[in-house]
Amino acid sequence: MAHFFTLAGTEKPGSECWNNMNIHTFLVFTALLLALALTTGCGKKEDAKAATQVAARVNADEITVHQVNYVLARSQNVTPEVAAQAKRDILDRLIDQHLARQKAIENKLDRSPNVMQAIEAAKSEILARAYLEQIAVAIPKTAPWETQKYYKEHPELFAQRRLFDLEELAFVAKGDVVKGLHERLSRAHSMQDIADWLQSRGVKFVANRGVRAAEQIPLELLPKVQAMKEGQIQLFEAGGERFQVIRVVAYKAEPVDEQTATPRIQQFLFNRRSSEVMAKEMKRIKEQAKIEFVGEFAPDAAAEAKAKAEAEANARALDKAKSKTGVETQAK
Repeated sequence: MAHFFTLAGTEKPGSECWNNMNIHTFLVFTALLLALALTTGCGKKEDAKAATQVAARVNADEITVHQVNYVLARSQNVTPEVAAQAKRDILDRLIDQHLARQKAIENKLDRSPNVMQAIEAAKSEILARAYLEQIAVAIPKTAPWETQKYYKEHPELFAQRRLFDLEELAFVAKGDVVKGLHERLSRAHSMQDIADWLQSRGVKFVANRGVRAAEQIPLELLPKVQAMKEGQIQLFEAGGERFQVIRVVAYKAEPVDEQTATPRIQQFLFNRRSSEVMAKEMKRIKEQAKIEFVGEFAPDAAAEAKAKAEAEANARALDKAKSKTGVETQAK
């Protein structure tokens, strides 16, 4: 929640963002603040006193050094040289939050249905994230051999990395247009030829040109772009009926050595592994849970029964085919 309140020092001290908040943002602000109070235990004064020192008192509330350090730990680009000032800025913002929180309670906003709903949503998000973070702690760090292997397997990202000057046309098209476009590409001299051809067939497209580093190009597309020559135009599928035509205007080599690439690769592999582990865990607990859709979200009973009947019929047909194959094999 620190990012919502800009406690990380991304805004200058004395920001006027609170004065410009509309009522909806105010409600969310209040809800998240109350959720922060619930999760950090700022309402339990005895526990706070026992656990840490008091940094400031705001009327009846206390702000602890622990709370300041909690926000500081989640702040970015805070060097030891500016840490002391960053703490003061964080404390100033926490004071503003507590003052706003006190006024919200004084005005009975904590009893507002919108605020209560927002608090519950924030609590749910915090608890769910805490569970996933608990899982992430047990995920092993990236081993050196994994980093070395990834570096060698992806020279287009590192040893042979390039900066590409690309022209692109992105569009949605049917099969007949795509077939005609393949033929047109062999005779096209520029992207304007392709754009004119698409317009003549009523195909809307989005044109773009810019310089992209290798890592800014989708990994599944990068080797194909890497293999293209300067001036070459090629058609690529982007999934479904979405396509893009790419022309490599120019490129230049910008390699990255293994030592420089290592921390990036480690972080990338760890993030990928974390995503896979968490997705697997969510699938596991979802399969074990009893989930029932009701009301407007309830599945169509007739469609569900039809799908079940078709699945059973397909299973019977498959069993019958297997049985027949086995009989014929024995007869031979």
